[in-house]
Amino acid sequence: MTMQKTLRIAGVVDDSVVDGDGIRYTIFVQGCPRRCHNCQNPETQPLAGGREESLAHFLEEIRKNPLLTGVTFSGGEPFLQPAPLAALARLVHEHHLDVWCYSGYTLEELQARHDAATNDLLANIDVLVDGEYREEERDLTLHFRGSRNQRVIDMNATRQKGQIILLYED
Repeated sequence: MTMQKTLRIAGVVDDSVVDGDGIRYTIFVQGCPRRCHNCQNPETQPLAGGREESLAHFLEEIRKNPLLTGVTFSGGEPFLQPAPLAALARLVHEHHLDVWCYSGYTLEELQARHDAATNDLLANIDVLVDGEYREEERDLTLHFRGSRNQRVIDMNATRQKGQIILLYED
């Protein structure tokens, strides 16, 4: 099995302060089947949209900014492309940066897939913001999420403790 060395993306923000703690390089992947009402990024939903970029391209861009504290995978739905994102997460960690990932799926839904690539991505992210955006639970006071049903999960602590540990409980 050969590793996919490209991602289909909608775009990037090279110095975001709203997609996780610190200054982040945020990759918006292309494609999402969830179609949440009032999605913040509706242009990322079509599976055939966006453009292909190599993992090497992202790493080169990330390395250009010494102020970055991490990389965020957003979308679209990152878990539609788990294998290349897991590979990129490993490369990002080699540069001592953390990895956040936003998903419309809950951690439990992702774990229930029993899919090697999904599990690999889950094993290589530091923080997972999970759950679909729900307009009726919108709350702009929350840390790094748009609706109350979403969770900001500390994946390192979750793996260590064997239970879900939240980074923010506001």
